[in-house]
Amino acid sequence: MHPRLLRLTWLVFGFTGAAVFAASTPPVKPQAAPAASAATLPVPKPRTVVTHHQVTIGGRRIAYTATAGTLLLYDAKHHPTASVFYIAYTRDGVDAARRPITFAYNGGPGFASALVDVGGFGPRRIDWPAPGQTDAMQPPYRLVDNPDSLLARTDLVFIDAIGTGYSRLAGRGTPKMFYGIDGDAHAFSQFIQRYVTQNQRWNSPKFLLGESYGTTRSAVLAQDLVKSGMYLNGVIMCSTVLDFATINFTAGNDLPYALYLPSYAAVAWYHHRLPPGESLSDAVAAARAYASSGYLRALFAGAALSPADRSRVAVRLAAITGIPATPWERADLRMTLPVFMRRLLGPNGPMTGRFDARFTTHEMQPQLPIPGRSNAGAATIAIWGALTASFDGYLRNELNYRSSHLYSQSSAPVFKAWNWTYRSPLNGLGSGVGNLKSRNVAPALARAMTNDPGMRVLFNNGYYDMATPFFATEYTIQHMGLDSRQLARISEAYYPVGHMLYLNPKVEPQLARTIDDFIAAAAPKAKH
Repeated sequence: MHPRLLRLTWLVFGFTGAAVFAASTPPVKPQAAPAASAATLPVPKPRTVVTHHQVTIGGRRIAYTATAGTLLLYDAKHHPTASVFYIAYTRDGVDAARRPITFAYNGGPGFASALVDVGGFGPRRIDWPAPGQTDAMQPPYRLVDNPDSLLARTDLVFIDAIGTGYSRLAGRGTPKMFYGIDGDAHAFSQFIQRYVTQNQRWNSPKFLLGESYGTTRSAVLAQDLVKSGMYLNGVIMCSTVLDFATINFTAGNDLPYALYLPSYAAVAWYHHRLPPGESLSDAVAAARAYASSGYLRALFAGAALSPADRSRVAVRLAAITGIPATPWERADLRMTLPVFMRRLLGPNGPMTGRFDARFTTHEMQPQLPIPGRSNAGAATIAIWGALTASFDGYLRNELNYRSSHLYSQSSAPVFKAWNWTYRSPLNGLGSGVGNLKSRNVAPALARAMTNDPGMRVLFNNGYYDMATPFFATEYTIQHMGLDSRQLARISEAYYPVGHMLYLNPKVEPQLARTIDDFIAAAAPKAKH
């Protein structure tokens, strides 16, 4: 995303914040100790609070233990550097050593993992408002048993990144150790290895589940874990971004315009901007075909495209997106996401959501070149109050976990300090002028799959997700440099929802079944 959207992302509490470029300094791995004279922070004692519960999933009553607690991380000299908060749900009465365990987290960067927990994957979930249900967006909110929780198939450990939730720096820890692509992944790697050691889970089938920037984390984390000798049965991606060039509308980069087109078509179909009778699958298929052929050729031609061809392309884009040809021509056939969100429903209509385009909101400053600072984003407006209030009550009243600190659902300081510099493991293949460092972590996932030959990967995509478009994920997969046997271990699934896949209650059962089937196939000898 270009720099102007950096501000917008955090103004809408960017659940995906990963789609942003920020000025940064080289990452410092978390094990690197600061100078001996550096001031140290308080080091809280690790603690856990254990409670016992039951939930009905798939018609079966399941007893489980919830453990909310903290675990310390250390540098190479065993000096404490951070205290990490987590919530673990483990099924009672089973052989834990052979039962799958999934480590889950959200993105941002700078977001806690409450959203993927009570949002849709944990044993309790928020009763989310549907698009247009403004009354349901107000308190009081309902927290209900989750009949589609993944707990039936796998134990779950939800981890808060350092600087979010109750996770915080400690001892000799510094922001530079953790607030960056590499440092963040190393911290999660250490947490997971320490957790499985303390809980005797080394022989359990292991999975990673990341949402949004959490998928970026998963790619680097998977490589780190495999390199450390911890093989993974599978990696579950939800709303993926691995190669940031696929979603950043920057000068000279035409790729996102083509990769966003199928998502534009899906959203136009949802809001009845396409001819009646056309199905969602037909609209998406037509957009895919044109994006990878005629549209891509027109973008490549640039100023060499003739006026007649330009007009023909604009007419075709209008038919695919429901936005008239004239705005397309004025935009030089390149319509950025903010323009699309504001144009789709007409010059006087509401603005669609970025994270979930099913939601719309009134635009308070429509004359600005980009959405105004006061516009928090349609999907964020719909769910933020429910998440904040519900999770606070859940921690205190159901998990009996209390802290003198405020639970930080999002952290702007973490996001602003984030070090986006990343050096691909395949950078040594090339040579040239300039900085070889990139924001493409797909090679890390490819390397992990190569070094862990049994690892499988599942990509879950929302048709109405405008933050991490599904066609960009497809493009990234096909450009990871994997052979046919490795590609056979990758699967993809699609759902009629946005970035947060669990916001549509009709989708939750399908999402749960897809992940359950994936875990069963990746760990066939496991005890469920």
